[in-house]
Amino acid sequence: MKGNVVFAVLTGAALISPLAVGKPNVLLILVDDLKPALGCYGDSAARTPSMDALARRGMRFDLAYCNQAVCAPSRFTLMLGAHSTSTGLYGLGSHLRKTWPDAVTLPQHFAKHGYRTESLGKVFHIGHGNQGDPDSFSMPHFHDKVIEYLDPQSTDGGKLTREEALFTNQKLGQIRSLPRGAAFESPVASDAGYADGRVAEETVKRLKAAKQRLAKGDTPFFITVGFVRPHLPFSAPKKYWDMHDPAELPMPINKAFPKDAPRVALKRGGEIAAFKPVPADGMIGDALTRKLIHGYYASTSYVDTQIGKVTRALGELGLVDNTIVVLWGDHGWHLGDLGIWTKHTNYEQANRIPIIVVAPGLAKPGSVTSQLAETVDLFPTLSELAGLPAPSGPQPIDGVSLVPVLKNPGARVRDHAYHAYPRGGKLGRAIRTQRYRLVEWKKHSDENGKVEYELYDYKTDPWETQNHHIAKQKTVEKLKKILSKYPSPETRTRR
Repeated sequence: MKGNVVFAVLTGAALISPLAVGKPNVLLILVDDLKPALGCYGDSAARTPSMDALARRGMRFDLAYCNQAVCAPSRFTLMLGAHSTSTGLYGLGSHLRKTWPDAVTLPQHFAKHGYRTESLGKVFHIGHGNQGDPDSFSMPHFHDKVIEYLDPQSTDGGKLTREEALFTNQKLGQIRSLPRGAAFESPVASDAGYADGRVAEETVKRLKAAKQRLAKGDTPFFITVGFVRPHLPFSAPKKYWDMHDPAELPMPINKAFPKDAPRVALKRGGEIAAFKPVPADGMIGDALTRKLIHGYYASTSYVDTQIGKVTRALGELGLVDNTIVVLWGDHGWHLGDLGIWTKHTNYEQANRIPIIVVAPGLAKPGSVTSQLAETVDLFPTLSELAGLPAPSGPQPIDGVSLVPVLKNPGARVRDHAYHAYPRGGKLGRAIRTQRYRLVEWKKHSDENGKVEYELYDYKTDPWETQNHHIAKQKTVEKLKKILSKYPSPETRTRR
């Protein structure tokens, strides 16, 4: 096929696979709660050589955004190519097949066209009453823990903690009666002491098995591997904490809510308060702020090493030149900016994500683009890269292919990104352009209800200190016209 010839381009190592001029393999790497706090994105405090190396091999998207800043819905947008406002899948406990029983997910699309599809680690969200989506992959899912401790003191002597119960679907009606687990720990431990190390080891085994099958003329692989750190708790071996001097890590620049922001847009506490020693009101002092930031960077370095084991195996097995690799963070993460922690907002830190695409022979190594990109774009992009038909549902397909941008970083396929977050009975829908973000907060079931807006200018006010909605009405009206082109969430989610 003409579209696959590009993957036969050699980069110095001989290709052994007989499929080198056929369909490319796909390795999709998902990382939970990963913001662009990476060396390749300009963060000098990060220690992320493996992810930085991926960026040197492919294209880095500097303005990439999730479509909803929370785990389960964000993963649905990736796997369906559809916005949460198109599917109605907004919550951690949302069940894909109850709402869209016949949906064709990204791996199912590849399986229909001759791929062996496998999943390891955190791919779909499992927990909060959700069992993920076993139907999406042709092989049984390799599951491991999300919340994990090695130090008994972290769990009051080995007790089941609140978050452990939620992520294992235990005692869901008794969560408040359970103890809080520690927000961080740093024991002397091996990488495989925690789930991400074990997931990396199993992924390497799967790649070796795939290489053997490919040598016998078997089908190409589509492997999705999901890593959980830097998701809370910040449990990582001590050596990764030692890689960072806490005094040198970046502290929040603006710790206040944006002036004149509507109350519905704001949050305190939430997920972070489920961990000790965080105060129940979410008001975190400077010392604990620094410790939590240290934990985030240590956890990111730990997961970077696990990713390096997987990508290094690709090279050792001679699969580099015939494998598309995508690195994706499911959403960003507040580290005390705006006085907010974790995700669950429509602000920049919760919604900007890293996306790196390595497409051998197509994307120029080390290339960078300022094209605005969304999570939903990866489904059509990977389909086109593999020479497959464009996805057609039956779920709505909201993404656009980024292949023109991979060929030419200056090409443009969209002029804005779209995302949403529900809160307080309202839905906040957002338009993000290169300079601005408009957020509309509206209760769509109430035609006469109050509608509130936020406008942020990232050229003059990058830290979101002020809602500029009143002062910049011309810009607001322009962005409202873009937003009006999106179908009503209420209409699109009725079935």
